[in-house]
Amino acid sequence: MLTKMQIKQMMEAATKQIEERKKQLSFPAPVSSSQLDISRLLGGPAAAGGASSIAPSQAASFMNDAIEKARKAAELQARIQSQLSMKPGILVVPQVEIKEVNKPTPLILDDKGRTVDASGKEVELTHRMPTLKANIRAVKREQFRAQLEKKPGDDMESTSYFDQRVTVNAAQRARKGFKFHEQGRFEKIAQRIRTKAQLERLQNEISQAAKKTGIQASTKLALIAPKKEIGEGEVPSIEWWDSFILPSYIDITSETDFEDLELFGVTNLVEHPAQISPPVDADKPVTLGVYLTKKEQKKLRRQTRRETQKELQERVRLGLMPPPEPKVRISNLMRVLGTEAVQDPTKVEAHVRAQMAKRQKAHEEANAARKLTAEQRKEKKVKRLKEDLTNGVHIGVYRIRNLQNPAKKFKVEANANQLYLTGTVVLHRDVNLVVVEGGPKSQKKFKRLMMHRIKWEEHNSKRDDPDGDDDTKRNNKCWLIWEGTAKERSYGEIKFKQCPTESMAREHFKKHGTEHYWDLALSQSVLDGTDD
Repeated sequence: MLTKMQIKQMMEAATKQIEERKKQLSFPAPVSSSQLDISRLLGGPAAAGGASSIAPSQAASFMNDAIEKARKAAELQARIQSQLSMKPGILVVPQVEIKEVNKPTPLILDDKGRTVDASGKEVELTHRMPTLKANIRAVKREQFRAQLEKKPGDDMESTSYFDQRVTVNAAQRARKGFKFHEQGRFEKIAQRIRTKAQLERLQNEISQAAKKTGIQASTKLALIAPKKEIGEGEVPSIEWWDSFILPSYIDITSETDFEDLELFGVTNLVEHPAQISPPVDADKPVTLGVYLTKKEQKKLRRQTRRETQKELQERVRLGLMPPPEPKVRISNLMRVLGTEAVQDPTKVEAHVRAQMAKRQKAHEEANAARKLTAEQRKEKKVKRLKEDLTNGVHIGVYRIRNLQNPAKKFKVEANANQLYLTGTVVLHRDVNLVVVEGGPKSQKKFKRLMMHRIKWEEHNSKRDDPDGDDDTKRNNKCWLIWEGTAKERSYGEIKFKQCPTESMAREHFKKHGTEHYWDLALSQSVLDGTDD
């Protein structure tokens, strides 16, 4: 509903527009007689003393416009009067000629969000049709698809070629939509990277400060030791190293009377470990090899040759093979041939030399037949180096303080490959771990290489680790921290693994089920650093 102020403003605007329109039409003053206006528009005598004359066609159009606007103003005034008369106490505004204002109608919404007019009646807004080519094509496509989905008419059903089971689908390629990232996704990634870098920088500062103050060793030992919160002055009910012999169902943190427990293998505070069978098959009988002395070897060889000679003599005696020619040499020529050598010594010497050449050739041919080919020699060498590991694999674990010298790294890798050893080499600051697996002979040779042949304390400034300190380079050393046997191999071909952090190194060993190697090496490294 319009207020009084809105109606007043509307009336003033309409009156002002009417006055401006009259000035444009060159009316000197408002007149009351409509006949005078018509006579002036038609150019009569009443208009002779006024403005310039107007053409008849223009006058007719102006007259029609004036009549139409007067009619609309009267309708508007009547409508306003009828609305004001419906409510008592409202002052009726005198009728004033109002000209229609070419303005957009105000948008009025009710409490439900519907568009209504001034009387409160719901108004249906006009829907604009799409004018873009793409929208027009989309509308046509929808209409065409709707026509295809309609059931066929009776005329098609009447034909004998129509099958209702066949459905016609429009050939249309699936349209790919955009895949938008969630808002703030890359901001979170950047923030995570910045936090990680800040944490690493803070850890480096803490480690440097701990190294200067001398608490680095105790910090590392605290990381290795099992984590259990024990208050100051509190005595634990059981130590963590004793918890391994207790049954798994006992809660060591609770108040338990351990004197009443019957622990397997523990008598009078002494633990007797359970007997575990070895991982290899020990049922096979062990036989010791027989070793002959030099004298016994010669005697056995004489007996064997005598038996072979007797067998050849029996074959000749039975006529199974012709008797062998006499073995004539230049030295026994006269003793074997006798008078024949005296009658024609040149002929006899040539015959003897031919026999000697024949025997030499047969000997060389026999050696060439027994000689191994290149592939057979290689297989024989590999077979000699590769040992039988059915009874268990021998393992050696070495810890080196500094293993950045490429020459020493090459020696470790080359010797391990030549001895057909498997394992891994983990490079970490002050804890470089070398794990090798193989047979006992190969382990013996590799142990001599690591403990004696390689001079670890040698210093070469051009090839050693440039980041390492001089004390680490001078006091470089190798320790054998553990050696033993296992049922099978845990690693493949020996490879080097660079681990900047302790967690990465332990995770590498944990993947192969040998994390205890790293724990042992790290604890010994911390203890050695404390002693230094």
